[in-house]
Amino acid sequence: MKSIKPTISTISDQSLDAFTRVIDFIKSLYPAQGTIPLHEPRFTGNERRYVLDAIDSTFVSSVGAYVGRFEEMMQEITGAKYAIALVNGTSALHIALKLAGVRQGDLVITQPMTFVATCNAISYLGAEPLFVDIDKTHLGMAPDALEELIREAVVVRDGAAYHKPSGRRISACLPMHTFGFPVAIDHIVALCASCHIPVVEDAAESLGSFYKDRHTGTFGLLGTFSFNGNKTVTCGGGGIIVTNDEALGKRAKHITTTAKMPHPWEFWHDEVGYNYRCPNLNAALACAQLEQLEGFVQNKRATAARYAAFFEDTAFTLVQEQPDSFANYWLNTLLLPGPAERDAFLEMTNRAGVMTRPVWTLMHQLPMFEKCPRMPLPNSEDIAARAVNIPSSVRI
Repeated sequence: MKSIKPTISTISDQSLDAFTRVIDFIKSLYPAQGTIPLHEPRFTGNERRYVLDAIDSTFVSSVGAYVGRFEEMMQEITGAKYAIALVNGTSALHIALKLAGVRQGDLVITQPMTFVATCNAISYLGAEPLFVDIDKTHLGMAPDALEELIREAVVVRDGAAYHKPSGRRISACLPMHTFGFPVAIDHIVALCASCHIPVVEDAAESLGSFYKDRHTGTFGLLGTFSFNGNKTVTCGGGGIIVTNDEALGKRAKHITTTAKMPHPWEFWHDEVGYNYRCPNLNAALACAQLEQLEGFVQNKRATAARYAAFFEDTAFTLVQEQPDSFANYWLNTLLLPGPAERDAFLEMTNRAGVMTRPVWTLMHQLPMFEKCPRMPLPNSEDIAARAVNIPSSVRI
């Protein structure tokens, strides 16, 4: 495991002064707090009332009125025809990939700069990730890198795509909308359609984000969302699969409910299923949070605008939404000049009670994925060496 070495002593006084100004500015955005967290939940609506109502109903597990309401609200918010509530975003990814046709021994195209759940879900099905590079502007899968992979390393046989160097089937493409910034998903879907590769969108971080006036997660065959404690909207855990395909929507609900056939009292299961359905307690919390989504996103976008004005004409680059995009700015992301400055910034801010974090260790650098096939990844490696996430909670 890599550790951050103390590096403040190696940084110029000018840079240290700049870091101090950043710390003071962040503290001015979040006054009257001790340690400023990276992203903490806000419970300012009907959360307590709905959770107590679920308790009073005695339906606290995967059966209850709030589960259906949660799904209906997500259909309305995203515009998807079907939404299936699950226990967390990882289980949503697992089932979405399974429904897309991923099988043992397959490859799934994805990006190396993502949370580990993306690649873990691929592994659950006995498949492996095939890494392509990210775009430096939105930090998600780069269409030009995907196009290069398809041109140089993909062949289509009998209506399926295969990886020429290994001969393995490529059964899905899994781009992620990193930190809430929409990728150029229409280009990705078009490229994959040209070689019969279904797209599953990892929209875990992008609830409330739109690309070309369409919600993220709805461009691919299926999309997935997370409601973990650090997300824009949370229910402690929680995940959602969305799709416009009726057969996939019904099958997702069936196999995530232990594949039990409906009957008043008999227990008959027609295939191996998964106990992945969202409990009513969590769904109650989710419903109250979703009622506040629009206000939360407006608040976070206002914070991002404050950051953008502050960092203009500095040595730091703030990642911002791209044309045709509307980002929820889940985590504001700052690019520093180099790795030494990045590490010193992390050390200095955290010592000052301002929580900052590097981006995740790149997936191809983790021991379980280091031997997976990959294209050149210069953008991913450059961004991972210089990027930090800075406090982005909804401001009160």
